[in-house]
Amino acid sequence: MDHDEAARCWEGNAEAWTKLARAGYDVYRDGFNTPAFFDLLPDVVGLSGLDVGCGEGHNTRRLARRGARVTAVDVSETFIRYAREAEAAEPQGIDYRVASALALPFEAGTFDFATSFMCFMDVPQTDRVLAEAFRVLKPGGFLQFSICHPCYDTPHRRNLRDGHGRTYAIEIGDYFRNRTGDVVEWIFSSAPPEATAGLPKFQTPYFTHTLSEWLNLLMDAGFHIERLAEPRPDDEAVRVYPALQDAQVVAYFLHVRARKPS
Repeated sequence: MDHDEAARCWEGNAEAWTKLARAGYDVYRDGFNTPAFFDLLPDVVGLSGLDVGCGEGHNTRRLARRGARVTAVDVSETFIRYAREAEAAEPQGIDYRVASALALPFEAGTFDFATSFMCFMDVPQTDRVLAEAFRVLKPGGFLQFSICHPCYDTPHRRNLRDGHGRTYAIEIGDYFRNRTGDVVEWIFSSAPPEATAGLPKFQTPYFTHTLSEWLNLLMDAGFHIERLAEPRPDDEAVRVYPALQDAQVVAYFLHVRARKPS
């Protein structure tokens, strides 16, 4: 699958994704993934930041509330339209643009930092994505991103539950087979039938790498790896969002912070 096909998938996902996420059904994001990302994020007050693959802007708005001057890009015109509508309703000074992670429309050395929330595993040519992020950062700037954990989001994956419906293990396999555009159909499992009625399932393309490949790609792009995290929901999060219990068994997400040398 090439970049244009992947972009068409995300444009096709944007309406349903925005509707369901804004209704509160992206529970893995809201319950622990995004809070953990911001726990890892350094102080960004007064810094210029770029959010790559911003979607409808949920996390971008959180970045702006941290005191950063934020520009955000996404390949989907529909996502950007919804993000701009939210900016018009509650201005935070965010500049949203339709653009690809493979060809960022900015001069070299423009930003103090860059973020990407759950995007890079959905984009082809990961080496170019990381090279572009490196290019637009100022010397000493950092990139922080989250992805599905490469060790546990494998082509074969099965949730093993006990008699009470609680996950006790995740069966994984085919770890070394990198996916180069496999499309997975799904929708937020927490959304009830009445919320998803008439909505198409998401068509999500995957471009995966092993853990060592991800880290080597970052270093090949010129980054120094600074911090890693594997967020896990605590018991209180599972009490509020019971569906998160399986994410206490294995790491669903990987957070990475890397820095461009000064």
